[in-house]
Amino acid sequence: MATTAPNNETAQNFLQGEGMQTLLKFLKDNGTLVALVVLMLIFSFWDESFFTPRNLTNLARQTTIVGIIAVGMTLVIIINGIDLSVGSIVGLAAIVVTMLMQAGVNPWVAIMITLFLTGVLIGIWNGFWIAHYNIPPFIITLGMMTIARGVALTLSDGGSVPVTDPIFAEIGGGFLSITISMIVVLVILGFVFFSQFRELKQKQQYGVAVRRQDVITTTVVTLLAGGLTLYAFTYRGIPYPVVIFAIIAFVGTFVLQNTKFGRRIYAMGGNEEAARLSGINIYRMKIGIYCIITSLSALAGIILASRLNGASPNLGNMFELDAISAVIIGGTSFSGGVGTIIGTVIGAFIISVLNNGMSLLEVPTFYQLIIKGLIIILAVWFDVLSKKKHG
Repeated sequence: MATTAPNNETAQNFLQGEGMQTLLKFLKDNGTLVALVVLMLIFSFWDESFFTPRNLTNLARQTTIVGIIAVGMTLVIIINGIDLSVGSIVGLAAIVVTMLMQAGVNPWVAIMITLFLTGVLIGIWNGFWIAHYNIPPFIITLGMMTIARGVALTLSDGGSVPVTDPIFAEIGGGFLSITISMIVVLVILGFVFFSQFRELKQKQQYGVAVRRQDVITTTVVTLLAGGLTLYAFTYRGIPYPVVIFAIIAFVGTFVLQNTKFGRRIYAMGGNEEAARLSGINIYRMKIGIYCIITSLSALAGIILASRLNGASPNLGNMFELDAISAVIIGGTSFSGGVGTIIGTVIGAFIISVLNNGMSLLEVPTFYQLIIKGLIIILAVWFDVLSKKKHG
């Protein structure tokens, strides 16, 4: 009996230590997700209207614009670049697509023309100067930010352009039915479960230890996310912009994780010269990546014009700040070579929760800008500290 108590105490201390290590590991691996949940709980406590299906649906729809841009910004920052022109491209694309429709062009044709003119061509322009002449991306995209905004103001003569086509308005303002929305969410939830447990099974087959705590954590997080999504879309269903954003995020994740193009992006961000020597065409890659981000920005402008039933040359102002914030908060390193689309999506929701919550609390806009700026500084500071610790 004299030796049993110490043994029990030792076992208890061991279990407590293991539990603490598990908690710390979870917080380290899912810091942005925890931050998102904490922010939602705080705003729910301060304002009861925050955690209602209607507000959560609006929150998801608001996230799509910045989220779509942020997916492209993730690719650019991974290769150690930057694009400051995305906000101006949003405004320019909105003006172009609405003016084309006013001129009698079919809405779908107008969308394709707009994506080409304000997305692909501007991306080729930015990428050419950056890749061919090795001019810093900050300078080129800063110049394009001014040019695109000036062109938008010139085309619209500084005024707004209304939209009267109901088909176009449905893109940004329509919803999937509640029944279809529930089926879609459940199918995605099942797919996520299947993918996660298949990954765990593969780890076991290769002899990688899988802890019970990791399985429980994965299951709980997935169920909570699925339950919250089902609750949010009981208002009117899934908005069409959310569907578009989800498809873009899925494609972006697949490309980064499962294709040569994605591996080349990470290689360029890790060491561009080594990537060049290994046979990667840096010139084509940079032009392609800048075409992707400008095209996504143009798409965001089209969706925003559809949702607002009109366009203004000032649309998209400061969107580059929100997109960069989402990417950095999501764990993408400003030094390049590190980043995920999933982290960016969570970062985009954090930005939207902050905007939505502070608006509900009637926080003045200039205070919101101060808070966003501080968040960017803290996120970069944390990234620097992490790299120093790793080094």
